[in-house]
Amino acid sequence: MFIEPNIRGERRGWIEVICGSMFSGKTEELIRRLKRVKFANLKVEIFKPAIDIRYGEMSIVSHDTNAIQSTPIDNSQKILLMAQDADVIGIDEAQFFDDQLPYVCDELAYKGIRVIVAGLDMDYTGKPFGQMPFIMAKADYVTKLHAICMKCGNIANFTYRKIPNDDLVVLGEKDIYEPRCRICYTDKV
Repeated sequence: MFIEPNIRGERRGWIEVICGSMFSGKTEELIRRLKRVKFANLKVEIFKPAIDIRYGEMSIVSHDTNAIQSTPIDNSQKILLMAQDADVIGIDEAQFFDDQLPYVCDELAYKGIRVIVAGLDMDYTGKPFGQMPFIMAKADYVTKLHAICMKCGNIANFTYRKIPNDDLVVLGEKDIYEPRCRICYTDKV
C-alpha cells in the first residue's frame, strides 16, 4: 500500500493488525508485508520486545525461519524516538509490550505512518492478551489468521499450553504450545 497525501497534502497513516493463535503465520505475514514495502523503497523500522530472544536478539523470525532485521526494545515509547523518518513501522509480538503501545501506534498513524502490528489475540487461557484488544480496536485493518488444530485437523484459533505452568508469559515453541480448535481446546485432553 502506498502512503498517499490527503487533500491537505499530509501523508495518510493507518494501523494494520495481524493476529491469531500461535503457529497461524502472524510473523510470516508481517515479514511478507514489510519486505514488500522495502521493495517500494519506503523507509521501514521494525521493532520487537527485548524479552523475545527465541530465534535471536536482532531479528524477528517466523516458524518457517524467514527473518528480517529488527530492533529489540523494552519500552514502546522508544518507538516514537526511533521512528522519526520512517514511512512504515513493523511491530512483532505486540502482546508483550507495555500499556502505552496503543497510544504509540495511534500517534504514529496520525503522523502519516503505516503501522503494522502482529501478535497473539488470546493468551493460553483463551482471554484477550495484553494490549492486543486495544490495538485491534484502534486499527483500520485487522487480519485474523488461523492455524490447524493438532488434535483434529480443523481450523484452530486457540493456543493450548501443553505443560503445567500458570505464568502468563512462558516463551516457547512446539514443545510447550500447540494450536487447537474451539472444541479440542475446551476438551484440553
